[in-house]
Amino acid sequence: MSPKVSQEHKEQRRSNLLEAARGVFIEHGYEKTTMKHVMDKAGVSRGGLYQYFDNKEDLFEALIEEQLMEAIDSSIEEMLKEQGSYWDVLLMTFLGKNKKATNEMDPLAPSKLEFFITGRNEKRRQEYARKRFLQAYEMTINIIEEGVKAGEFSPRFQPVVIAKAIVSHIDGMAVDHAILDSESIQLKEQTEWLMGYLEWGLGVEKGNR
Repeated sequence: MSPKVSQEHKEQRRSNLLEAARGVFIEHGYEKTTMKHVMDKAGVSRGGLYQYFDNKEDLFEALIEEQLMEAIDSSIEEMLKEQGSYWDVLLMTFLGKNKKATNEMDPLAPSKLEFFITGRNEKRRQEYARKRFLQAYEMTINIIEEGVKAGEFSPRFQPVVIAKAIVSHIDGMAVDHAILDSESIQLKEQTEWLMGYLEWGLGVEKGNR
């Protein structure tokens, strides 16, 4: 009888597979990556990989989901305690913990673009794209609305419009970055513009910055 594998060990195996897959997708892009690439990178057998993921699409969706959960694994209240203001919580959601504009973009962005564009006519991928948008949108609007309740924001536009504008702008920069280089699209400068626009559009109180 083979020994039982603990749940903790299974979760670690899955995490290791996702980490290997991340490197492969960054190197090859979504379309050119194969499950064999991931097996070789992770050093596992076919059965070892398919035990956790049914196919490449399932694997990539899990990778995106993990990345999203890492960004929002805390409640808004917990993030507020850590960051000190809703403005900083908002910045952290799309700039990371350093909350600074840089020329660096998510290295998975080109693969994500391939994934969603090539599957734009597939119902499953359409639904997943909608789910991903709604997760980002709902989190953003919740932060804005909580900031309004706290008296930190006095928005010049409806919070729903601002939330959608943030998500669309970031997704647009990701698309451009996947096609061009950061210098051509002036990623850092565009991000600084977005931060300035948001500060104005949200009516951020200077004392809350």
